[in-house]
Amino acid sequence: MMSSKFTRLSTTASSSLRGCLGSKTNIPSITTFSRGFASKSKKEDQNAGGKIKIEFKPFEVYRCDAPENFAYTDKAELLDFFTLMSRMRRMEVVSDQLYKQKLIRGFCHLYNGQEAVAAGMEAASLKTDPVITAYRDHGWMVARGASPAETLAELMMKATGCSRGKGGSMHMFHIPSFYGGHGIVGAQTPLGAGIAFALKYRGQKEVCWTYYGDGAANQGQLFEAYNMAKLWSLPCVFVCENNHYAMGTSTGRASADLNYFERAHFIPGIKVDGMNVLAVKKAGEFVADYVRSGKGPFVMEMDTYRYVGHSMSDPGTTYRTRDEVSAIRAERDPIEKVRHLLLQNNLATEEELKQIENAARKEMDDAMEFATKSPFPDDKEVFTHIYSKDVPTRSVETPTVVS
Repeated sequence: MMSSKFTRLSTTASSSLRGCLGSKTNIPSITTFSRGFASKSKKEDQNAGGKIKIEFKPFEVYRCDAPENFAYTDKAELLDFFTLMSRMRRMEVVSDQLYKQKLIRGFCHLYNGQEAVAAGMEAASLKTDPVITAYRDHGWMVARGASPAETLAELMMKATGCSRGKGGSMHMFHIPSFYGGHGIVGAQTPLGAGIAFALKYRGQKEVCWTYYGDGAANQGQLFEAYNMAKLWSLPCVFVCENNHYAMGTSTGRASADLNYFERAHFIPGIKVDGMNVLAVKKAGEFVADYVRSGKGPFVMEMDTYRYVGHSMSDPGTTYRTRDEVSAIRAERDPIEKVRHLLLQNNLATEEELKQIENAARKEMDDAMEFATKSPFPDDKEVFTHIYSKDVPTRSVETPTVVS
């Protein structure tokens, strides 16, 4: 049985949360999430391979059978998850600092709180699977294998950045399989369907993972992409990262139908606890098997939460209370969930986990130093990478001398 300090939370806080999110919101009651995030480890289920069985809340499904609501894991996997999510979290802390120092300019959307989605889905995917997302993309860069140095350099619009300083926060790309980073709400979803079309046309077995937020879920172009993906049976997975706020508007105030995983009508769907990395991985593997078998597209909804404002210009407290954010962080934080599993099952010590966090801190400090010292792009770069081949541009052409 969980300690009472983890399972008890006032009904006032729970009621406050639901009131902030709107009367129709489908976020689970806070009291359903203990420090185990509605999951528990069973030492009696350990097998010869040192695996432990972790149970989590059942998946909600639409037009398909549900995968089992448990997973087997081990020390190595949990440490990998803890390390990756700690690196993502720390990089966003550094990004926040750099923005406040005015070393990062323009829009900047942080991923704090949503790390389990990227970490779990990455574990369920192939490295060759294309991934495309919206502008909350820093965490995805690290999950896909990009270095924090090139990510922070791009945030600071330096020549050493992943997009050579031309994309900034919202337009990051990583060769060979991360297609961005897109600043127009929902515009990446038909692009994802197009990438899936190319995969099918070429006879490849990869799946295109197409991510978008609950704010984009009401976009007409998303439904057009659903339709084409189903008509042509494309290997496309549409993943809604539902953090419950479209900028400052709660889902209950913006959407008549809060079941985003059922939105495609003719495409099967699944709803996942997006704060539990093991549940995310389990669902991701289930969906990947379905789509790779040639059955067509799938819709996933990740029930997650962002701790920060929509962007750096948004304090994130004008449309929700600090108590709401604190309650979610205390009960559902994805990194603390994994920390708890490691300690509870004697798979790691506090000191070992602290060393991982310190290593992440040093890695990001080094990346910040690299990015800060990197040069800005040369002025002539404004005319490059517009066409597939360099073409003359009037303003930089060498004058022709006529004798």
